[in-house]
Amino acid sequence: MKTKTLVFIGGGNMASAMINGLLEDGADPGHILVAEPDEARREQLAARFGIRTLDDNREAARQADILILAVKPQALKAVALDLAPTLEQNRPLCLSIAAGIRHASLQSWLGTGVPVIRIMPNTPAMLGAGASGLFAPPDIDQGLRELAEHIMRATGIAVWLDDENQMDALTAVSGSGPAYFFLFMEAMENSARSLGLPDKTAHLLVLQTALGAARMAMESSSGLENLRNSVTSPGGTTEKALEVFATGGLTQLVDKALRAARDRSIELSESMGGNE
Repeated sequence: MKTKTLVFIGGGNMASAMINGLLEDGADPGHILVAEPDEARREQLAARFGIRTLDDNREAARQADILILAVKPQALKAVALDLAPTLEQNRPLCLSIAAGIRHASLQSWLGTGVPVIRIMPNTPAMLGAGASGLFAPPDIDQGLRELAEHIMRATGIAVWLDDENQMDALTAVSGSGPAYFFLFMEAMENSARSLGLPDKTAHLLVLQTALGAARMAMESSSGLENLRNSVTSPGGTTEKALEVFATGGLTQLVDKALRAARDRSIELSESMGGNE
């Protein structure tokens, strides 16, 4: 891994998150190259990470052992078709982090001889706390799978999906999921203020409580239901709050919201040629 050249096509936030994670994991900055059209962005990346940058996608792709497509989904088809003749020569492992673009489309744009793995990261990857889903067809060998997983584990956890259709569910859970928790924390913070807590105190208490609950869940062998029950005393304050959530149909509302996000992911994929 340390001797392979990683080339990013696109130098946006997710590319920066992956580069940061890789460098912290021991990657050699001399083996990381970013192709990015914006000059100011190239200079910023070079200064921050000590990596090489170019403004030419094809030239960067010629040097790639692993090519990471980190451009916006709407631009990916044009970028991929432009790179295809170059990739046909050296056939690097290609990783796409573009939401909604299905593997069949990626393969047809990049060329049938190029190994392609589809990845769905999420924004906490910027802090090394990401949750990424990976999908590859059966013909991608184990060595290439391990390379892709190693790269994504530098930004958090990485899970493999057996069925590409599960990517839409993963998008609804972890891709969009941070926004759900932000909304819930925002609602708690507003309520805490209305109950008389100072703004800063309300903010800190909500954030630390969320962090503590997540850590308990991650580090405990108990299931979420058991953890919830362990802090819910009969007749106590927590029970009263949970009764309100139950009466308001919180569980059903969450399920409805995730299904809506999943369905929208399917629609967006179809609108971007995801079924080509």
